[in-house]
Amino acid sequence: MEWEGGRRSGNIEDRRGLGPVGVAGGGIGAVALAVVGYLVFGISPETTLSVVNGAQQPAAQQQGERGSTQDEGGRFVDVIETSNADVWGPIFARSGGKYVPPSAVVLYDASTGTGCGTGQSAMGPFYCPADRKVYLDLSFWNELESRFGAKGEFARAYVISHEIGHHIQNQLGANRQADRLGRQGAESGSVRLELQADCYAGVWARHAPEVSNIQITRADIEDGLGAAAAVGDDTIQEKAQGRVVPDSFTHGSSAQRMRWFGKGYDAGKPAACDTFSAATL
Repeated sequence: MEWEGGRRSGNIEDRRGLGPVGVAGGGIGAVALAVVGYLVFGISPETTLSVVNGAQQPAAQQQGERGSTQDEGGRFVDVIETSNADVWGPIFARSGGKYVPPSAVVLYDASTGTGCGTGQSAMGPFYCPADRKVYLDLSFWNELESRFGAKGEFARAYVISHEIGHHIQNQLGANRQADRLGRQGAESGSVRLELQADCYAGVWARHAPEVSNIQITRADIEDGLGAAAAVGDDTIQEKAQGRVVPDSFTHGSSAQRMRWFGKGYDAGKPAACDTFSAATL
């Protein structure tokens, strides 16, 4: 994947090195954080909520430096976020809408305050709908490769674009659809929400080379599919507990995550990503 020449908008908030600061939180925002926190590590929502709700004392949310970071990791995140904006802006415009990017992609170390409660790096990358920000501890890339075997820069781009997919869903109201269908189980609203975000990541990958100075090869797409497979509920559960329990799925199986990413990439249209109407996931 070639990305160094890609445009950077500077929609980055860099809190690295500031130390942890919590924000009192809970309720709907904390539940949303618990669900999206399951993305990679398979931590139960109950465990995540106990961490989030552990922030008992009010605290001012950290404000990091905003703008284009100069280290390679920060530049990469900036390019991918900007490329997503360049892809989704015209897509929304063709439907008579306006794409509004996330308020920021926040880079942090270990833990940080969010509008959904205290974010922890152990949750993996996540999107907080309350403050409309994506949160990312860059040390996660080491986990992505060493623990899950998802190698390559495109695997990282897939993760970022998946989280931006959650922002798109928040803008379009898909979160409310998910709430009506439940938060757990193979056919749950949570699974449909996550698979749709995978599909949106595929839509981004299809159009990124057209609108951004980014080169994506077929090998890169295979890396993305590998990352999607690595974070399937069945794969995570099999590794963690030696058995698969579909009734506790929140993100979908490896096969499903690969399939929906592929549907988005092949079609290049968000209309192909309607997991909520799909009879078969």
